[in-house]
Amino acid sequence: MVTSATSDQLLVVIDPVARRTDGESVRIAKDVLSAGAHAKVCLPEGPEEFARALSRRGSRRPVVVGDDRALVRAVSLLHRQRELSGCALSVVPVGSLLSVARSLGVPTGAVAAARAVLDGVERRLDLLVDDSDGVVLGALRIPPVTGQAPAVEAGRPWLRTAQSLVRTLVPARETPAPAPRPARLRVEVDGVTLVDLDQPVEGVSVTPGASGLAEVEVRPLSVGAEASPLRAQGRCVSVSGADFRYRADAGVWGPVRRRTWTVWEGAWGLTVPGSS
Repeated sequence: MVTSATSDQLLVVIDPVARRTDGESVRIAKDVLSAGAHAKVCLPEGPEEFARALSRRGSRRPVVVGDDRALVRAVSLLHRQRELSGCALSVVPVGSLLSVARSLGVPTGAVAAARAVLDGVERRLDLLVDDSDGVVLGALRIPPVTGQAPAVEAGRPWLRTAQSLVRTLVPARETPAPAPRPARLRVEVDGVTLVDLDQPVEGVSVTPGASGLAEVEVRPLSVGAEASPLRAQGRCVSVSGADFRYRADAGVWGPVRRRTWTVWEGAWGLTVPGSS
């Protein structure tokens, strides 16, 4: 479903990462938006200021200039404030992580994306909402389990420095990456078990589909002949088992032992070109 997104009152929130990584694209987007509408430009320095700018938008239509992480952050904030359904969001993708915006139909060039903000239409999109109130805009995937390298504690910068020095002084030796191990998971769609813990799987994907349904695909571990994927559609998808991580939009989440996602039909609006 699409509706006109025309508005001459914009709140342009420019993500600090975008300003650092591609200042020229940011400048172009700002110039195009300011020339075509009454645009209030905000330059937040961090997540708190980013959230504050969105919450004080008033009647202005919010425009995020940034990458997929900035887009997900904006949708998450509006969802948690329960203001997402009445807000048409726009994005001008700037940065290196743009696959989510591209998959949703937003141009990745600064000029084309800014013109779509001004002249485009609002498309209502489904949203995956999990049981911790997190959101997924595009597809989520549970990859095979791999060995994890020891993590460096964030509170010990001296340890990172020492490790960096050792890597500089000691010749690097190729270490083969650990082979992925199949996961054992229970996947349920609307209460019906699609695969259980006794069947190792190579991967699981969940994607918002059409009319409020998620499309679920499970790839069982193949021994000899290739096993056919298991597919289902439903409004509620639960995955449980040993600790697992999942990739969603621009990040990796977990480990968790259970997560349930529910489709919220038409939960949010995104401005896209009129021909999309």
